[in-house]
Order: sequence, then C-alpha cells, then structure tokens
Amino acid sequence: MVKALIFNGKTDVGVKRQTNQDSFAVLPLEDGSVFAIVCDGMGGANAGNVASSLAVKIITDFVERSYRFGINYSSAVSILNNAISSANLEIYDWALKNPELKGMGTTVVASIISKDFTAIAHVGDSRAYFVNEDIHQITKDHSVVQSLIESGKLTPEEARVHPRRNVITRALGIEENIIPDNSECNMNLNDTLLLCSDGLSNFVEADVIKNIINNNSINTVADALIAEANKNGGGDNITAVVVRKD
Repeated sequence: MVKALIFNGKTDVGVKRQTNQDSFAVLPLEDGSVFAIVCDGMGGANAGNVASSLAVKIITDFVERSYRFGINYSSAVSILNNAISSANLEIYDWALKNPELKGMGTTVVASIISKDFTAIAHVGDSRAYFVNEDIHQITKDHSVVQSLIESGKLTPEEARVHPRRNVITRALGIEENIIPDNSECNMNLNDTLLLCSDGLSNFVEADVIKNIINNNSINTVADALIAEANKNGGGDNITAVVVRKD
C-alpha cells in the first residue's frame, strides 16, 4: 500500500557550459499529491534562462491556484495543458516586447502525481521516465532526430550522435499557440518517475539511469544521476527530478 509520495530534484551547470538555462520545481499539493516540472531554455544564455525560469514560475503558480483536493486524471491533464498554454503566451509576449530576448524558448515536462494516477504533459525534448525493475521512456521527443527515427531514416543509436540531435521541433514561446503531448502511467509501491533535461538523457544510457535510481535513496539519486552525466562529459546543463511511491 502506498503511504506517501517522496521526491527530490537538482540542477547542475555541467562541465562545459558557463551558465545554467535549466529550471525546475517539485512540491507537494494539498492532498498529498506532488507537482514536478523541468524546463530547458534556449535562445542565448540570458534569454534561455529567462524563458525556463518564467515557464517554471507561471506553470507552478497556475497549478497551485487550480489544483483541488481529489481531482481526477482528466482534470489534472486540463490543468497542466492550460498552465503550459498560459506560460507559452507570456513567454511569447515577453520576447516580442524585449528585443534582447527575441527567439527565446524553453522545453517543458511537467507532471501531477497522485496516489491514483500520474498525469504528464510535455513540449520539446525534456523527458519523463518510469522506473521499476525496468525503465520506460514515457514521453516522445519533439525533435528532428525523433522525426527521422519515426520515418526510418535513423536508428536510435545513430540519433544519439547525429549533428542535429539537439534541434527541437516544438518549444514554449516560439509561436502564439502550443499543443502539449499528454501521457499517463500507473505507479505502484517503490516505482519512480524521473523528469529530466537532455543534459542527462544525452549523456547517461537508460539502463544506467535505471540502476542509479534503483540503488539510491530518494535523497541521493538526483546527485548520483548528475555526477554520472558529468563523468561522461557533462556537455550540457543537467536537471533531474524524481518522485517515488513509498
């Protein structure tokens, strides 16, 4: 029987970047549920940081205002999608009003995790993974290489080293309207949800992520994942948020 949801998160600049354009939040909601979000900004050091920070703040505030005790999965999805749409429009408007921020945008992966359901919404290539004795990538990247994989022009192995592997096809703040993709997973006792930026997924193999998650406490797992990404080159900002059913 699930007693509680426990969680932790951390972000790191990595080895090769000078600034951190990732942002995240993870917090309890009023009925023991948990909200988690990871954003990876783009558009130059300042603009990327502004976009990801704005997205996390706007979406988190929206969820906290809108969440009600005991809501169901479909209501949680509506809250996430409306929160993301609101953030998208505000980031888009900021870029229009501030020429130095032109072209800024951010990915987002966000989740409401209750004892009964896990609702996920995402835009871009920040990911959600479900981990128990195995690991499953829940989200599908909005990226050039993912499109090439789906069309049969690339294998997943080739995609990992493709020169356009970091080019995304959907992001918050680039157009007036955005449509997130939604996913659901059923979490049981000791199962873990991981939200992460591509600074983790591009530098640590899925099986290694699984082993680190399954062999660390909730308080040390984000640090361990980040340490592994940095050991493997740390070529990007790294963010990991974990929520476990305890």
